[in-house]
Amino acid sequence: MRSSLTKSLTTAIILAAIALPAQAQSKKIPSERLDKYSNLAVEWLQEYLRIDTTNPPGDEILAADFFKKIFDKEGIENQVFEFDPAHHRANIWAHIRGNGAKRPLILLNHMDVVTSDPARWSLPPFSAKISNGSIYARGAQDMKNEGMAQLMVMVMLKREHVPLDRDVIFLGTADEEVDGKGTDWMIANKRDLLGNAEFLLTEGGYNLLEKGKVKYVALDVAEKSTFWLRVKAQGRPGHGSEPLVDSAPNRLVRALARIINYQTELRLTPVVEEYLGLMAPFQTPERARIYRNIKLLIKQPAFRAAVASDELNPQLRDTISLTMLNGSRQTNVIPGEATANLDVRLLPGEDPQVFLANLRQVVRDPNVVIEPESPDFRISNSSPTNTVLFEVIRKVAGDYFPGTPVVPSLTSGYTENQRYRGLGIVCYGFSPYAATREESATEHGDDERIRVEEVRRGPRVLFDVVLGVAGAH
Repeated sequence: MRSSLTKSLTTAIILAAIALPAQAQSKKIPSERLDKYSNLAVEWLQEYLRIDTTNPPGDEILAADFFKKIFDKEGIENQVFEFDPAHHRANIWAHIRGNGAKRPLILLNHMDVVTSDPARWSLPPFSAKISNGSIYARGAQDMKNEGMAQLMVMVMLKREHVPLDRDVIFLGTADEEVDGKGTDWMIANKRDLLGNAEFLLTEGGYNLLEKGKVKYVALDVAEKSTFWLRVKAQGRPGHGSEPLVDSAPNRLVRALARIINYQTELRLTPVVEEYLGLMAPFQTPERARIYRNIKLLIKQPAFRAAVASDELNPQLRDTISLTMLNGSRQTNVIPGEATANLDVRLLPGEDPQVFLANLRQVVRDPNVVIEPESPDFRISNSSPTNTVLFEVIRKVAGDYFPGTPVVPSLTSGYTENQRYRGLGIVCYGFSPYAATREESATEHGDDERIRVEEVRRGPRVLFDVVLGVAGAH
């Protein structure tokens, strides 16, 4: 651990290196041009959201073609890589050159979206219609909105002839929501196009809006590891009219009941400890006491019992969510096999094999097998916070949201940061948009939406961040 003096000197050097003025860089652009960019952002986002890239199957070539058409018109260098033509899977890469004084910045987004059930939506998921000031569509929060902000930044950099110390790279990938094939293909086959980048920005950050004010700006600097498991129960098949006590479905239900009631150990990671310490002053007195005393509280049985229903729960433990069940295809048939899928997310440093062994002990049934869905397991990683990019984001956030804390966070979900940190790139999840809890909850849910005012403002926020870290000084 570095001394306080070393930390202070490091921070001072970083701040001195940032030539970002107090006033947002985008405000130097005439207001009529800024309004035009905002109008374009709304228009293009609606067009983009109407492209159905539900994964599976993905069909990201449709989204790549959408981006390419704009990049070509704007004179921005770009390439589309259709790495799986049979299934219409493609990535798109675009590039604005700097003077090479500093290593590149990557703006990363994924073009696929998760499935949706139109019957559960107020408006069709791919209509991108505006209702009550919000655009409703699958991908409005995850993450076509951020892809659009990144597109607008590229267009603004080009049109405004902004001098850059770094190359700025736009990268739209396929298949993030399932297997990450787009990113894996890019790293394996086109790593040279990543240009030995120093920084990368993608999804994962969250700016909470409460009562019309941004409560905090959270940057994803670390993620939990995904460890999906399949539970398979075996039993004697038979006719539904003659119940079997040890049937496969019955064994499965008993096993799942044990798993659901199993509470993993609480553990405080450095990222979460720092986050809670920084956020404590902005909480109610009762919550502030919890945030400041978390080290002691996680050792107390009463707190351990209560935290399961608290929003801190996924930050403090490995989590298990039951997501899929499969059995017979006919009501009157007792199947010989029944299965369930578990979405497990492990804290940084957790050994997946130890976790699996513990879960098998919880079930304790030789006729129930628990195995990973995939042999691949990616160990959690993180990025430092004492960087120029982190301080630039802090400054820009201060301009748009005065007095709002900027804090590092551990996201409970997966992002492609996991894969790119392995290349030596400092990766943050950062969103230029603010969202209420209700709006954020529509991600992967029903009536996913984003407010039009955020679509108009978000690209400016990201533009100022990019200029702060990549602009020629």
